[in-house]
Amino acid sequence: MRKLIESTFMTTNGVIDNPQDFSPPYWDDEHAAYSQGLMEGVEAQVLGRVTYEGFAEAWMQRSGDPFTDNFNAMPKYVATRTLTEFTWNARALEGDAAEAVRKLKQEDGGDLIKYGTGAFSKTLLEHKLVDEYHFWIFPVLASGAKLFDDVDIAITHLELLGTTTFKSGIVVHKLAPKS
Repeated sequence: MRKLIESTFMTTNGVIDNPQDFSPPYWDDEHAAYSQGLMEGVEAQVLGRVTYEGFAEAWMQRSGDPFTDNFNAMPKYVATRTLTEFTWNARALEGDAAEAVRKLKQEDGGDLIKYGTGAFSKTLLEHKLVDEYHFWIFPVLASGAKLFDDVDIAITHLELLGTTTFKSGIVVHKLAPKS
């Protein structure tokens, strides 16, 4: 069974809005190495519509190194109720998004990765479909939507699998739902 990994950027006070505004000053070789390591064993991306649109715009114009070429070439499955046309090797998750992800996880193949956090992440959490979280906490304070605001779920306990601290001040908590 495939594993679903979620990778999320947030500020120290839990804001997830517009990571493109707060994260770039912290991108460095350590950041790149961790990102590349996270992709080992990953075969496809699962994205919400907003993340898909932002990523497609940013990544489709990049190429020339193995990580970027692999990132662009891998299949993408998008949770959307509005998009009907896709580029960037993507297609819509058919029917109920949670059920579609459950089916993807049951297929043979490499792991799945999900970037970004929003309504789709809440759906995946509510249906207990995420196997591993990588919460990237940036040394920034900001205002905006916070991680899992307005989520009405039962308490979900997480097990700390590891912590990685970068010289830039980023701390990544790797967590998994407790059984």
